[in-house]
Amino acid sequence: MAQHALGFGEFGLAEEPGSDAFWKAVRGPISAPAGDGGWVTLFLWRGSEASVGFESWSGPVALRRWGDTDCWYAEVRMPERLRVTYQFLVDGIAYADPFNPAGAGGDRSIAATPDAPPQPHWPLVGADDVLPLPRTRLRWASERLGGRRAVRVHPVGGGGPLVLLLDGDDWLYLHPAMTAFESAVAGGDMPPVTLVFLPAKDRGTEYACRPELWQAVRDELLPLVAESGVPADLDRLVVAGQSLGGLSALYAALEFPELVSRVACQSGSFWWAPGAMESVDPFGGTVGGALAERLRRLPDLSGLRVAFDVGEHETPMLPHCGLVESLAERCGAAVRVSRSASEHDRAGWRHALLRDVAWVLR
Repeated sequence: MAQHALGFGEFGLAEEPGSDAFWKAVRGPISAPAGDGGWVTLFLWRGSEASVGFESWSGPVALRRWGDTDCWYAEVRMPERLRVTYQFLVDGIAYADPFNPAGAGGDRSIAATPDAPPQPHWPLVGADDVLPLPRTRLRWASERLGGRRAVRVHPVGGGGPLVLLLDGDDWLYLHPAMTAFESAVAGGDMPPVTLVFLPAKDRGTEYACRPELWQAVRDELLPLVAESGVPADLDRLVVAGQSLGGLSALYAALEFPELVSRVACQSGSFWWAPGAMESVDPFGGTVGGALAERLRRLPDLSGLRVAFDVGEHETPMLPHCGLVESLAERCGAAVRVSRSASEHDRAGWRHALLRDVAWVLR
């Protein structure tokens, strides 16, 4: 859609771009149907020259200026069913969208095409809002992993099975997982659980199919949780992870079945194999990577419940995820497979996280 004298009427904005009335009417990104399918989404920035950057789905898009006004805009083609994290970039500094009530931390916002499915239980959180934190904070000085880290623990609905959230700081500070789980439990969509927010110090090392992390969880972290006095069923552990965290979660179930028998995995990095991260094309190796090779040698996974989800727009990931999903089921695991309306983006994984944790606990 090209700039023309009528402004942005096709997006429902009748006021002259850059006028006070125009800015009062703006409410975040606005999508209009594209003539050949999909959507055109209008992003608006008030101020100086900027671009809009997206999390994994697309490279940055430069904004154009409307005449000599303070209105900068981009009309971005989007596919059907997409939820994406974005931010405005000005002189190398990232900003959330001041016109969008859906934030993800202090410098990011979330956009969704009109046909993207809803995400019940996840509240709108503005960029300036401070998310609530669990009261229980464990200081974990790990001998196996080295270093210190703060692990937050929160019983939901009185507490229940442990749900270990990998990349826990993202779910504490960017996306309000504590509030979302409370809403899901209160609404009857999930039984009571006890959340454990586990931060990563070095994701590329800790989550790359190494036993040390899970030995440390078993021998160090779970005893700390038990000593904390927080109500929890320590005999039932769900591990929820995304990307490399999803890879690590399934690895734990394969290598430590006595510890992990329930997994919620979103966009697992099943392309991973030794050396793949240093490759020019990490996705170009053997389909299913190291875990597919391991699954072909496993005789029985009948004690495992695992929910897989991956973004439907993550084209390079789909063959790797599809093979691991089918192999896990062939080994006897109880498997649920779904696809989210997203690319490789935590904003698209949020609903799957709640839904899949509930499913593996049934």
